[in-house]
Amino acid sequence: MATYIMTGGASGIGASTRALLCSQGDAVVTIDIHDADFVADLGDDDARARTIEAVRRAHPRIDGLITCAGVASHFPDPAKILAINYFGTRRVIEGLADTVVPGGRVVAISSNSAPMCHNEPLIDALLNNEAQRAEELAADSHGHDCYAGSKQAIARWMRRVAPDYARRGIAFNAVAPGYIETPMTQAVADSAEYGAAIREFVASIPIGRPGQPADVAHLIRFLLSPEAGFIAGSLIFCDGAHDALMRQDGLF
Repeated sequence: MATYIMTGGASGIGASTRALLCSQGDAVVTIDIHDADFVADLGDDDARARTIEAVRRAHPRIDGLITCAGVASHFPDPAKILAINYFGTRRVIEGLADTVVPGGRVVAISSNSAPMCHNEPLIDALLNNEAQRAEELAADSHGHDCYAGSKQAIARWMRRVAPDYARRGIAFNAVAPGYIETPMTQAVADSAEYGAAIREFVASIPIGRPGQPADVAHLIRFLLSPEAGFIAGSLIFCDGAHDALMRQDGLF
């Protein structure tokens, strides 16, 4: 039986992944803003730091880490999107990576929206760990730019650190879901600002349907398995060929 720490396990992809892993006998310890083993706002620096220390004390050796916590582009505070999606992910991974046993796994959730952000100053601020600068840039940025930028930064940061993690015996990968039907994406679809665009986006998915949380959960389970031991440093799209449609010559 493996023990995993998961952020964002209360709903959506996280809840589906937790249920799948628990069904095979694994233990999944969750961190979320509600309905979790450790309740915390991962967009708050102090709360995040306290939670990381509490998790380290309670679970000093784990088999893997899965970061699903995040908010979408309709979230009313653009700076908070960055704080939760990027800094929440990065700080938790950095704070718990040394508790992952050799042979363990780290899986972060990016998005197939990641390539849609071209705001390099914003992404550079995230990658350079400049939280104050990123917050300043967010004030003049659209919510979708902050969402896509946070997810692009997750993927690029993963690529930067994955070789070092691999040398320590930890396979670090990121998953880029497309449109997945979850409470979060439903809230975006129901919004006046994004509703029409979301309907058009969903209609264009080549495989002919929106994704379900279980689609991503099964991919995460595979990445955690012994069979995925040589996969490290990869961004894996799970989007019904949507990224391939939009970026036919794009490899990253």
